[in-house]
Amino acid sequence: MASITFDHVDIQYPGADEPTVRDFELEIADGEFLVLVGPSGCGKSTTLRALAGLEPTSGGRILIDDTDVTDLEPGERDVAMVFQNYALYPHLSVAKNMGFALKLAKLPQSEIDAKVNEAAELLGLTELLDRRPKDLSGGQRQRVAMGRAIVREPKVFLMDEPLSNLDAKLRVQTRAELAALQRRLRTTTVYVTHDQVEAMTMGDRVAVLDKGVLQQVAAPKELYANPVNEFVAGFIGSPAMNLFDDRGASQSVRLGVRPEAMHLVTADHPAPTGWVVRSGTVELVEELGSEAYAYVATEGDRLVAKVPQGHVPRIGADAELTYDPEAAHRFDKETGQRI
Repeated sequence: MASITFDHVDIQYPGADEPTVRDFELEIADGEFLVLVGPSGCGKSTTLRALAGLEPTSGGRILIDDTDVTDLEPGERDVAMVFQNYALYPHLSVAKNMGFALKLAKLPQSEIDAKVNEAAELLGLTELLDRRPKDLSGGQRQRVAMGRAIVREPKVFLMDEPLSNLDAKLRVQTRAELAALQRRLRTTTVYVTHDQVEAMTMGDRVAVLDKGVLQQVAAPKELYANPVNEFVAGFIGSPAMNLFDDRGASQSVRLGVRPEAMHLVTADHPAPTGWVVRSGTVELVEELGSEAYAYVATEGDRLVAKVPQGHVPRIGADAELTYDPEAAHRFDKETGQRI
């Protein structure tokens, strides 16, 4: 296990007008599960690849424990990477795929077999060791890729969107297995995803990037409850936070209200005294079984509210939404920073 330090790292490709990643500064604790999340093109995979030694940096330092690895080759960093496409050898069995790096390192076959069998038991792959990748499901291939990383016993696991090729149900199952496995192994892990739900359910902490700049690093609950700026507020949460101009006290302020804090006004549930009311027309209703969301077009804004079963409005109906002004987040309209 190991700690990781990004010390004011810049990553700029030759010929580019500006860095892909700018002044990236982050401390990752020994044994931590850290998730890098952000929209496509924000620099999260580039940052991970720089940590792996697959991308050169143009400024700053990267340290693993107290060792400066900035200029070291990938094989000298003692990290193991799990890719989006798993990168398995199709002509090799599961056992040989998992033990391939150990064979290259010229370990005795008995030691390779012991490590592979131990990892296979941990991952539920024991019965599949003689199969080839084409005979496995997507989830099983992902576990083989994890097993290949585990047998190396690296200081750091690096995972670049390893679940993105799985269907929705299998993704939910596998991310739970991955998180549980990391807690058991306690190997420092850096995990990249564009899926904020995945980030919030897996990470000890989540680092949010936008346009190559680190926006906020915090535990999932802290990110959700106290976003430092409008970008984080709008990116974290599903459905996204309602963001709109303050039509009351100040035109320089943007307000943010979570869908669960935005309420549908009905005869049984009138707006409490002092709460703000917005009127509009229901454009869309999402019924998700145990919960439902109504999307309402108001003057200048499209707002979403979580609505109770039994009070789901019909599309095209007039609707009034209300929220407690004390529950609203406030952001500076010019800078986007939390007020």
